[in-house]
Amino acid sequence: MSGAGGGGERIVDLNVDAGESFGAYRIGEDEGMLPLVTSANVACGLHGGDPVVMRRTVRLAAANGVAVGAHPGYPDLQGFGRRAMAMPPADLVQVLLYQIGALSAIAAAEAMALQHVKPHGALYNTAVADPEVGAAVIEAVGSAGLPLIALSGSRWAARARAAGLRVAEEAYIDRGYLPDGTLVPRGRPGALITDPGEAAGRARRLVTEGLVTAVSGETIAVRADTLCIHSDTPGAAAIAAQVRRVLLDAGVRIAPLRDWLFMS
Repeated sequence: MSGAGGGGERIVDLNVDAGESFGAYRIGEDEGMLPLVTSANVACGLHGGDPVVMRRTVRLAAANGVAVGAHPGYPDLQGFGRRAMAMPPADLVQVLLYQIGALSAIAAAEAMALQHVKPHGALYNTAVADPEVGAAVIEAVGSAGLPLIALSGSRWAARARAAGLRVAEEAYIDRGYLPDGTLVPRGRPGALITDPGEAAGRARRLVTEGLVTAVSGETIAVRADTLCIHSDTPGAAAIAAQVRRVLLDAGVRIAPLRDWLFMS
């Protein structure tokens, strides 16, 4: 279920993976998405993004009152960070700190502080499934002194919380779910939700009931502190706009995590 404020107020954060363009290559609908969300996970240059894109994305987020977090991934520009890589855990920790540090410096130049860290793509999914990789992510994020956005209901999220990290549990409104609460791998039927009406209905149910329908047809419980819409999902801005309308019509407050979940 989403966070609750005074009097049982429903609150949720909307986040987007942003800043993933690289040089002349444009990825995602950042300009259309950032006015509609409350948190942006900004690529840090190793799976996508570059220093110019990072600065531009942070500046755009600041102009829209959007909180900024680091979105580090495997060092895999060619595969867009969506291929798992075998790395010694100690090396992975340093690779993550390198990326977080780079974005932190750029954010500081725009008078912004990082709100959180959310791993990208294959790194995120591997951290869910592999305790050793998950532990490396927890170590790096803890060393940076930042909260973690992690897959809702995962053992990874529970381990991060047990290690003392502040954790926001994340649900997805543009991705399909398997019955175990993990995401349908990209490329398989049901992996992407691109219809704005369907996505908005999923968002409302996730926030108000804490439930989502898996590709198997089963109903599963999913906590939603923050809802993700990928900027490279076809029609992402239209999805985000309809999600906002439906949630606001349902009396849900949409606010960045720093304003409620990460206040203490």
